[in-house]
Amino acid sequence: MKFLKIFLIISAITLLMDWYVFNGLRTFTADWQSRPLRQLVTWGFLVVSVGVTVVFLLGLGSMSSARGMTPFHEWMLSLFLTFFVTKLVFLIVLSLGDLVRFFYGIARAVSTDSKPGGAFFPSRRKFITEIAILVAAIPFTSFFYAMFRGKYDYKVHRQTIYFDDLPDAFDGFTITQLSDIHSGSFDNVKAMQRGIDLAKAQKSDLFVFTGDLVNNAAWEIEQYIDRFGQIKAPYGQYSILGNHDYGDYIHWDSEQEKRANLAKLKQHHADLGYRLLLNENVVLEKGGQKLSLIGVENWGDGFIQLGDIDRAVEGVDANAFKILLSHDPSHWEKIVKQHPANVHLTLAGHTHGAQFGVEAANLRWSPVKYRYPDWAGLVKHDNRYLYINRGFGFLAFSGRLGIWPEVTVLTLKKRV
Repeated sequence: MKFLKIFLIISAITLLMDWYVFNGLRTFTADWQSRPLRQLVTWGFLVVSVGVTVVFLLGLGSMSSARGMTPFHEWMLSLFLTFFVTKLVFLIVLSLGDLVRFFYGIARAVSTDSKPGGAFFPSRRKFITEIAILVAAIPFTSFFYAMFRGKYDYKVHRQTIYFDDLPDAFDGFTITQLSDIHSGSFDNVKAMQRGIDLAKAQKSDLFVFTGDLVNNAAWEIEQYIDRFGQIKAPYGQYSILGNHDYGDYIHWDSEQEKRANLAKLKQHHADLGYRLLLNENVVLEKGGQKLSLIGVENWGDGFIQLGDIDRAVEGVDANAFKILLSHDPSHWEKIVKQHPANVHLTLAGHTHGAQFGVEAANLRWSPVKYRYPDWAGLVKHDNRYLYINRGFGFLAFSGRLGIWPEVTVLTLKKRV
């Protein structure tokens, strides 16, 4: 019943939009001499647009299975969003022109100079439709770029962070961070491999992965274990779990099946060569000096909260230099940055930067900022740092625009 209501509401809205755009395209093609070409543009649009909506809505009903959202579902959602936003922009521009026509007609109707029997409302101008098409072409082409190129347009983000109490032996120590692989979404293995090769090419001292290896199920990473397992570092590869790794977002036949999936996923971390940190810590030693690497399970504001930093720092020297792996940056905001353990650097992911936004010299915006004030890059509070990776993969929307997939390279430096 709930799905039926959603189906009817979305169908009604999109059909009204389709009708409005269809009539706008009829105005655009009205003076074309070829009738078949006019019909191809107008009716062709209608058939494709309605078809995308129908297939998307029918696909919603199958996402309750144990597979969850597959690349097919993500593509249909992405195409639906592409058409929806494009139509919305088109009708906004066109409706502004129609609004002018409406008020012009009202003015003529009340004018004493109006002729009896004359048409008060002028016909829709073709040039308004042309403007609507040109403006709507911007989101249309942008979305397709995001889906075909943007989601695999990997960028290396380099950040040097200075600390007063960094052990001398770790001055210049480098860390490569990946986050949010979301292996169940990949649809181009060759393109994905370019990102892996980019991470390998950094040749950092340490490699860390900060959660969301899969979308929902352990099997999603299996075909890529040999590939991501290629990433090695002299001081090891360490990982944590993210909110999607627990399998909370799909249906399981039993709680036992769900637990078995999580156990299998943990084994896959080992298969990848990653040491999975579950509310625990390890000591890294270099030149006779040490730092503590701490990893917690997922803790997120509004998400699963199994992360236990108190347990994770047990046995850690109070004066030790500490690096924490914690998937959700809200953990740092709510707990870590005030925690008495004095964690020097926290590495997170989770936000994806919404996979959409703008990052320019003087402009940095993504809609995710309204949920996470700190959503990407480096953040500082009282000499404690947080770095948020923008994510390696993608989820739901099968694309990225403006917020490209990230390979992070951090260099730790001793402040002199």
